[in-house]
Amino acid sequence: MSAALQAVKQFRIRELAPILKADPKLSNARPKLLNPFLPHKNPESGRWAPAKYSLRRQADLVKSARASGLLHLLPPGPKVPLKELQSASASAPAAEATDGAKWWTAAVEWQGEYKEKEVKGADVGNRLYAGRKRMFKGHKWERTLEKRISKRKMLMRDMEERIERFKSTYRRKTPSPVSPARAVSYSKLPF
Repeated sequence: MSAALQAVKQFRIRELAPILKADPKLSNARPKLLNPFLPHKNPESGRWAPAKYSLRRQADLVKSARASGLLHLLPPGPKVPLKELQSASASAPAAEATDGAKWWTAAVEWQGEYKEKEVKGADVGNRLYAGRKRMFKGHKWERTLEKRISKRKMLMRDMEERIERFKSTYRRKTPSPVSPARAVSYSKLPF
């Protein structure tokens, strides 16, 4: 038995065992269980209890269930959208027929409803800047990059002429070591 299948099986047994021990007749019926992936409200105290499984553990279970093809056995939650579970359960009956003798694969009605949040820009693939007028501050080199690139392109465009101009000017200013020194019309000193 693979580790992925073992992880899903342990999850199901851990969740189903208390119910089935209390009432063995429920093994034929479809038992109702609190969704361990969602927080729930305590009816007596009115306080909210956190999800039984953390998001990290949920993600690990979902990975294991996908690897073993048992995604339809998990309850809906933040890491498994309801649409994905429905498509997995539609393709699952063939796998469930072979596992019919296993009581831990029985159908369960999970109590608690997970509402998926609408995230702006998720359909376009730009969730970070959706609905924002301006980008975040960023680093200075990121903000000035476009201006520097345009300046560099402009300078490189005329580079041949500038090199030629520099070389001709440089040649004119440097005296020849063979010829006698000539009088200079300009002074290098500023006074």
